[in-house]
Amino acid sequence: MSALPPSSFRLPPLVTLRRPEKVAEAVREEIIQIVGYELDDPRVLGVMVTDVRMADDLRDASVYVMVEGSEEEIGQALVALRNAAPYVRRQLSAALSLRHAPLIHFVRDTVEERAARVDKLLNELGEENRRESAEETKEASEEGDAPPAL
Repeated sequence: MSALPPSSFRLPPLVTLRRPEKVAEAVREEIIQIVGYELDDPRVLGVMVTDVRMADDLRDASVYVMVEGSEEEIGQALVALRNAAPYVRRQLSAALSLRHAPLIHFVRDTVEERAARVDKLLNELGEENRRESAEETKEASEEGDAPPAL
């Protein structure tokens, strides 16, 4: 008697479980090339592809992009990318051997922007703390109550 469960109960191999992630990485690499080198629209010059997430059926791709510039420039870049999505899809179809080229959905990636804001705030707080500490040390030394040196 076999120790394995019937074939209807077997899990698919790990390769198929990870296929959307592998395809997403290949799609990301291609889109980086297409956006960076093939699109002639000046509105997409400051665009950086940060992530691609594929639907489980591989028919939809959410492409996360970070755009440098003002809010107006960011909006214009996203419009340009959305207008270029059919072209990007055709180029993906030609470059990757997928049964169906995924529909491309460009999405603004705000994670990096938020992280940059948090870093800036932390740096400002650190600078403020250093100034306050320096002022306290200066005041204490003027009064002759300087803390012992370490």
